[in-house]
Amino acid sequence: MSNDWDGGLLADLAPGLASRTFFFDECASTNDEARDLAAKGVPHGSLVLAEKQTKGRGRRGQAWVCPVGEGIACSLILRPVMAPALWSRHSLAAGLGVAEALEISSEVKWPNDIWVAGQKICGILVEATREAVIIGIGLNVNVRSFPSDLAFPATSLLLETGRMWSREEVLIALIERVMTRSRQIDQEFPNVIESWNTRCALRHKTVRCIVSGRAKQGVVEGVSPAGELLLRTPEGLEAILQADEIRLV
Repeated sequence: MSNDWDGGLLADLAPGLASRTFFFDECASTNDEARDLAAKGVPHGSLVLAEKQTKGRGRRGQAWVCPVGEGIACSLILRPVMAPALWSRHSLAAGLGVAEALEISSEVKWPNDIWVAGQKICGILVEATREAVIIGIGLNVNVRSFPSDLAFPATSLLLETGRMWSREEVLIALIERVMTRSRQIDQEFPNVIESWNTRCALRHKTVRCIVSGRAKQGVVEGVSPAGELLLRTPEGLEAILQADEIRLV
């Protein structure tokens, strides 16, 4: 572990997690490192943790930047026993798990950004390989300030609560809850959807989104049993599986 991450504390609090954590002082992307490790056969539940990413990214290639020592940048490696057709559900499960792990009021913006008081506190990037599902998590923990050119307003646990947080304790809570929710993507998925809808940041709000290059505007009614965004437009209710951009109107 680096000087900022307390490896001893992590081992004391969660010895199983500590034993399967691969730490990097610096790497290009934790998701890329996790992909390589998954191909080499590391076990289910392995974690890649980095103090600094030089090419951290979010959905659709957007850059993810977090000051050294102030956030969590990690990637969880899962080897699901469910059919690969269900693996895309990990996106909703991971977002819900992170939101539930935070000790402050939080919402999920479809498909898996975490919002607090209308500001982004966490981004999640889920990628699949033949061998595994990689869940990349970037969480603002003790971040004090943000660049002015961000696409969305951002916040951190520190800014919301006025106190410093133990990154080790937050990390343990995140991983435990994400793994719990990820086990529910098959028969228990209706429970995930129900809980997700109670935290849906966009529910009953008017949004504008880009779907397959076309702009759509409507009121979000929540998420369908299959995990699609339900958008009420003048043409009726549409179920959207993927969108390039979603913004509040």
